[in-house]
Formats: sequence, structure tokens, C-alpha cells
Amino acid sequence: MSAPGPRGHALLRIVAAVAVTLVAGALVVAMLGVPSPTTRLALAVDARMGHSGVNHPVTAVLLNFRAYDTLLEIAVLLIAVIGALALHQAGGDEATPPAAVAQPVLGGLLHLLVPLLVLLAAYLLWAGAHGPGGAFQAGAALAAVGVLLRLAGRWTPVLPPPAHARAGLLVGFAVFLAVAIGAALAGGALLEYPRVWAGALILLVETALAVSIGMMLVGFFIGAPTSQRR
Repeated sequence: MSAPGPRGHALLRIVAAVAVTLVAGALVVAMLGVPSPTTRLALAVDARMGHSGVNHPVTAVLLNFRAYDTLLEIAVLLIAVIGALALHQAGGDEATPPAAVAQPVLGGLLHLLVPLLVLLAAYLLWAGAHGPGGAFQAGAALAAVGVLLRLAGRWTPVLPPPAHARAGLLVGFAVFLAVAIGAALAGGALLEYPRVWAGALILLVETALAVSIGMMLVGFFIGAPTSQRR
């Protein structure tokens, strides 16, 4: 296939300019449509907190009022980590950490930190219903466990990931999507939880998301070039 000539380059510039102009116009329209201070979104959230199933406004917004955004964020993370692991495998980068050696201090530290991090993840997940915390924070704590075990040579990842690892990466998005579809089939809108089940459904979604987010973050660490981790 031959390279485009001068006319082709000019046409591409015109198309790019039109696309940028349209996107900029859409952003301007969106900004002009932002509610004025007299109709603050915080007041709207406070007025609907009783229907959210949780007591913390951040969790209510992310997992109920704007759950579409969170669902798409998880989909983007899932696609990104699949790409990172695929590129890592295709590039033939060294994936095996140094072999574990007898280090009593390191071993004792791991035996202390790993249970504490898992307990911290469980607490952050539970606390998200009424205070700072939630699936993303819990997932970060779980990811720290995987990173520590890998750096200490206690765990060697396998690429491509085995079936159970793939299931762990997918479970958050799958459960989130299943709950969304179930809410629609129950007579509501997509991701419009029944009020009586909202709290339980949000906890179910966040638990699955915490597992997937933790594995995704570890996947990004595994997929990063070795030279960038030294």
C-alpha cells in the first residue's frame, strides 16, 4: 500500500480539524449544561441518599447514582490489563522474579504483612458503605499482597494467566453487568437497584470489584517492563 500523497495528507488534516472542532464543541455544550450553583448536585445526592442503600455519598454516587461511569471504568481497566499482559508475553520480557532464598526476616515480615493487608482490604470494603473506603481501596490493598509476594520471590506468575486468574480478572465486570441486567429485568432501568436490595447488591458488586481490581493492579505490575521496576 502506497503512502498518501499531498492531497491525502491535506484531507487527513481537514478530517482531523473537523473532528477536533466537533469534540471541542461538544465539550463546550456539556460545560454550559452543568447545573448552576442554585441546583447543586450535592443537594440532589443528599435528597436521594435514602434510596441509595448506603450512607456514604461517594459510594452512593459511584455505585448507584452514576454506576454507568464505574461500570465503564472497570471495562477500560479490564481491556488495559489484558493488553498489558499480552504485550508483556509477546515481548518475551523476563517474567520470573529471583528465586526465593532463605531469609528469616523477610519471611517473618511477609507472614505478618500479608494477613494484615487482607484484613485491611476486608475492612476498607466494609467501611465503604458508611465512610471512606470501598472496592478500589480494598483492591489496592489486595494488590499490595501480590506485589510483595512477587518481589520476595514467593510467587511466580504464569503467562498467559490460567483459567482461575482470568476468572478473577473478569468477575468484577461480570457481576456488575449481571446486577445491571437483573435490575432492568426486575422492572427498573439498567443499574436502577430495587430500594430494598440496593445495599446488598452494592456490597456484592464491590466485593467482586475488589477482587478484580486487585488482580488488575498486579497484572499491570507484571506487565510492566522489568527495567521500569528497578
